[in-house]
Amino acid sequence: MARIPRMTPAELTPAAHDVYDAITGGRRAQGPQHFPLVDDEGTLNGPFNAFLLAPGAGAALQELGAAIRYRTSLTARQREIAILLVAARWQSAFERASHEAVGRAAGLSDPEVRALHAQDASAFDGDDGVCARTVLALLDGDLDDDAWHAAANALGTPKVFELTTLVGYYGTLALQLRVFRVDHSVNQE
Repeated sequence: MARIPRMTPAELTPAAHDVYDAITGGRRAQGPQHFPLVDDEGTLNGPFNAFLLAPGAGAALQELGAAIRYRTSLTARQREIAILLVAARWQSAFERASHEAVGRAAGLSDPEVRALHAQDASAFDGDDGVCARTVLALLDGDLDDDAWHAAANALGTPKVFELTTLVGYYGTLALQLRVFRVDHSVNQE
């Protein structure tokens, strides 16, 4: 059972409404929708409803998430590989379900999606393989010197920075989804 109420737009403070508007009117709401951001009553699905509890932090998280999803040098495949590995490690059902759809749209095959769920990087080669192995090392807590050199040489230091940020951000979302007992289904109607 959810630990926080789902807030309709009419119930929001002005600061919370600004966060709501940034989410529903921003980049996430444009283009193809692989999972609904809001339900029929206009309440936010997934981790986004919790962002409204503390609009200062919620606005910062919303902006960081938008930057990680839309303003990095990571390819769409690499981003979804990383997100799905975080979802698998943190057993985040919502992130897994929503980003499997996004990942498939980014070109991940069903066998690759299954490998990510099993936290198996062997399904990937080239830069995608380096990305997957780097994320798994980050999820284990650090990059040793060999992993650092492999990642920095193949991907470049800026992409390694982006991956560390992505892992931290999606780890935060997975924790919040679990703590606030957010429904695990993608469509929370």
